[in-house]
Amino acid sequence: MKTIVVDVPDWPGHRAGQHLDVRLTAEDGYRVERQYSIASAPEEPVAITVERLDDGEVSPYLVDELRPGDGFELRGPVGGYFVWAREDGGPLLLVAGGSGIVPLRAILRHRRNTEGGAAVRLLYSSRSLDDVIYRAELDDPGDGVDVVHTLTRRQPPGWTGFARRVDATLLREVAWPREDNPLAFVCGPTSFVETVATALVGLGYRPERVKTERFGATGGR
Repeated sequence: MKTIVVDVPDWPGHRAGQHLDVRLTAEDGYRVERQYSIASAPEEPVAITVERLDDGEVSPYLVDELRPGDGFELRGPVGGYFVWAREDGGPLLLVAGGSGIVPLRAILRHRRNTEGGAAVRLLYSSRSLDDVIYRAELDDPGDGVDVVHTLTRRQPPGWTGFARRVDATLLREVAWPREDNPLAFVCGPTSFVETVATALVGLGYRPERVKTERFGATGGR
């Protein structure tokens, strides 16, 4: 994983949760484009966090070869549904699977920077502790933010947290009660997002208050 800060001329600004398109053009004219969630809050320089995929056409270049001062094409910001602003209130339930944490990190940082005040509970599913992205940042999330990890494949010695996949039973233990009228953001692989969204609605969450963002196995959105 690598987080890349981008200096974008005439950047119009973005909202927490949006994404952008990155386009690379080879010397022979071949072009490839991928979408990446914006990892930074609106008050911060634009940043993306890229997971290197061995068979990827874009991520190996961004992670291994890109150097300060290099340029590439991008388009954005994109998206107006999976976004949060201070006036949207809360409490917030953020549920991430793997690299689905990236846009949720932007929401957490925006809340912190603007002193949004909405109570937040983050449920983050990872294969192991080593796979937790932004681990140091999430270890110190700030006041009003509760971070809950579940490690689905490998747990360190003495681990006392959850060690199973996210399902309705786990959400029933962790999620805000429906009586609080929470606003949920769910991001991760398609099957993960569908499971979580269906379970939240089954727990009484209003469907319009469950916002989802998903990506496929190749890392595309």
